[in-house]
Amino acid sequence: MKSDNESLSFVEFSEFCMELEKTSSTLELASRISEYLRKIKNDDDLYNFSLFILGRVYPPWDEREVGVGVGLIYEALRISTGLNKAQIENFVKETGDLGIASEMALSKKLQTSLFVQELTLQYVREVFDSMSALKGEKSQKKKIKMLVDLYSSASPIEARYLTRLLLGEMRLGVGEGILRDAIAKAWGLDADLIERAYMITNDFGTVAITAKNEGLEGLKKLKIKPHIPVRMMLAQVAESIESAISEMGKAAVEWKFDGTRVQIHYSDGKITIFSRRLENVTRALPDVVNMVKENVEEGVILDGEAIAVKDGRPLPFQNILRRFRRKHDVAKAAERIPIIVQLFDILYCKNDHFDGETIDLPLRERRRILEKVVKENEGLKVAKQIQTSDPKEVKRIFDESLEAGHEGVMIKNPESTYIPGKRGKNWLKLKEVMETLDLVVIGGEWGEGKRSHLLSSFVLACVDDNGELIPVGKVATGFTDEDLEELTELFKPEIEFEEGKKVIINPKYVFEVAYQEIQKSPKYESGFALRFPRFVRLREDKDVSEADTLERVSRLYESQFKA
Repeated sequence: MKSDNESLSFVEFSEFCMELEKTSSTLELASRISEYLRKIKNDDDLYNFSLFILGRVYPPWDEREVGVGVGLIYEALRISTGLNKAQIENFVKETGDLGIASEMALSKKLQTSLFVQELTLQYVREVFDSMSALKGEKSQKKKIKMLVDLYSSASPIEARYLTRLLLGEMRLGVGEGILRDAIAKAWGLDADLIERAYMITNDFGTVAITAKNEGLEGLKKLKIKPHIPVRMMLAQVAESIESAISEMGKAAVEWKFDGTRVQIHYSDGKITIFSRRLENVTRALPDVVNMVKENVEEGVILDGEAIAVKDGRPLPFQNILRRFRRKHDVAKAAERIPIIVQLFDILYCKNDHFDGETIDLPLRERRRILEKVVKENEGLKVAKQIQTSDPKEVKRIFDESLEAGHEGVMIKNPESTYIPGKRGKNWLKLKEVMETLDLVVIGGEWGEGKRSHLLSSFVLACVDDNGELIPVGKVATGFTDEDLEELTELFKPEIEFEEGKKVIINPKYVFEVAYQEIQKSPKYESGFALRFPRFVRLREDKDVSEADTLERVSRLYESQFKA
């Protein structure tokens, strides 16, 4: 390790990553990381380490992006090593990993760099910051030059983890839970306290620095701040209406809307809207911004659902995601795909009605405040809620929701607090359809005939106990031609390697997939396969870390045999 004022070398970080890659035990991973954290003296290094180890350059809510895809990495490797693209592609073919391919390319490079800059965590951060600031026609060329300089200065092992960091996938088996436990262990703190601090800041760098320098009291002082998103509370699946009511007694019942979650911040004259993945989608929703400005009291953070509508009926979920992705002609998209926002919770209120965080208040009290700060109109509603302990009344609301084109009901405990990022029994959801799986796209195949220019089938993976992605099947049905056009454009920049019709895809996106049944199968590493899988929708509101686990696939498999 360097002295307090010197930045940690990237080669030392890379060597540590290599050690982690060989470690399969989650407990050992957390233990090793905690030991390493304690050795880091420099706060900048601690911040960078806490994000880089997860494959992140910025917190998920930060709008900055390095903006480097597979194509730019190939070009930078080609220039910095003197190898041709086919040689680098062969390395990817051998390993299935552009990170290892980068390492192999650097170890066989044909030319020596005249100028070599020692890479440190902070230097890499500064280069990435410079890349994220680039705009305009020549930005790609400038990024390639910066990348070439990085790879020319990198050792082979550094190249492996530089590439993975650029792609946002470190492949270490280290997820948020392991890093949370490591930070707690490093400074002798409670993991639940670290969890809460992270769920309200969504910045492990800030949490780690606070834990190191201020300990328990500092973490307690971390509070919700407007314009920094809070992880959204989630719901468990209810087995039945009767079991849900039995669990809660009197329940607060709302429709389960067929839309996507939004978190709306209105403070200091500014409105910011975040998706469930904590992405800032404000620019894509000018209509929602205007509705909030005109109908909501300032000084609040609201939780709700955005629903695309036509003639009063909800449009398919994908229409909302198209609005979120829209960067041009935003006003036209708002006219073509109007949105209704149904608000159902309030996380923060600093005005005449309250003075700060509301998440520790019971739901019934939060609801009372919510109704005071929102003036409803056609596009902005406070979700209708009925409190009842009668299963027949819940069934009536459930049927009413389905009739209106929505998904079912939410059954909530009126006395429950809002627990950011948690999926618990205080919120239960009941849907008409069989449970689906949310799986990560890791590969695909080009189609045939008129679909030869489109990716028409996709390899899917679940997450194992070590956080690794393991295949569980392919999906090739349920897509419209429009779906395949959009998905092909989305995945093209993420293709790491092609051989014939098959492609390896950087794991960045999640599909919701329906199926007839789950079968045991030696064909896939997971040990399971989906029978008659069918594409339901792209879950752009879900991060890869939120994909379904092998444990859940196994549980669903077993549940098929229960009476």
